[in-house]
Amino acid sequence: MTLSQLRTFALVARLGSLHAAAEALGVSEPAVSSALAALRQDLGDPLFVRAGGGIALTPGGRALADYAQDIVGLADQARWEVSNAQNDAGRLKIVSTAPFAEHAAGRLLDLFTKRVPGASVDVVVESAEDLGSLLQERAYDIALGARPTAPAGTAVTELRLECVPFLRYQRALVASAAHPLAPLHGPVSVARLLDRPWFAGPAGIQDSSEEGRWLASMGVAPEIIRLSSETEALAAVRAGEGIMLALGHIVRADIQAGVLVRLPVVGTPVTGLWWASTLDHRRTTTLARTLQRFAGTADATAAMVAPGGSRGLERRGSKFHVALWS
Repeated sequence: MTLSQLRTFALVARLGSLHAAAEALGVSEPAVSSALAALRQDLGDPLFVRAGGGIALTPGGRALADYAQDIVGLADQARWEVSNAQNDAGRLKIVSTAPFAEHAAGRLLDLFTKRVPGASVDVVVESAEDLGSLLQERAYDIALGARPTAPAGTAVTELRLECVPFLRYQRALVASAAHPLAPLHGPVSVARLLDRPWFAGPAGIQDSSEEGRWLASMGVAPEIIRLSSETEALAAVRAGEGIMLALGHIVRADIQAGVLVRLPVVGTPVTGLWWASTLDHRRTTTLARTLQRFAGTADATAAMVAPGGSRGLERRGSKFHVALWS
């Protein structure tokens, strides 16, 4: 049994035709037949029978088809990793959504690079709607933050991604303690707040996020004032200029100190998840899988939600990169 024979059989099993497999491989149909004959003799099973202009797999053929696809996929992944190892050894290309990059990426990746000697990372912020296609194009090794969504007309399963949740967060509507809304007693309908300025970071409130789905379920669409960062948006809220759906662990100290108040709005706080997403295990890199596993550890969680400290966010041109230091 050889890899070439398994590759040929896997293609025949998937396409259901020796002729189609020969065209896809760029070889003659007799060459395909010869490879399959050797495989059938080696395994002592006919593997398939001809039926209706194509083939039908035997029970043994169906069993082999699953193994063949896995073996061929692992071989292709090994070949890709070896060919890219010299240039990309230890380098991890990360794409992140803006809230995660601002509030947690620096702390997570600073700890990760300390735990994995020789690892270096480059993080670029993109829209949540673009994460899936960017991973598929291998522009990045791993996506952190929002769970990737499929482009219009494509099923999420077609992306063949491994998406692992690693951090649960809550967003609450907050206002300054001196704001006219501060004395409100709940529960309050979100519709009562639509005449007030709502602040957010550069991503706004995206439809694909839990916050966006919450607003959609309420049947409202507040006008969002986007600022260059959520930190700047929160400063405007502290100054009494409006309200904001803020991360609970970020505003906890301000609420405890009486600087901010949590508005008692129906459906809040809104709970969401941050995800670590890669291509499936056959196509991703070892370093990306290592970060995916590390993000869910207790040490990583403690680092990401720790109060104070630098977030490690730096603007370069039109995008953001996380700058790490020891």
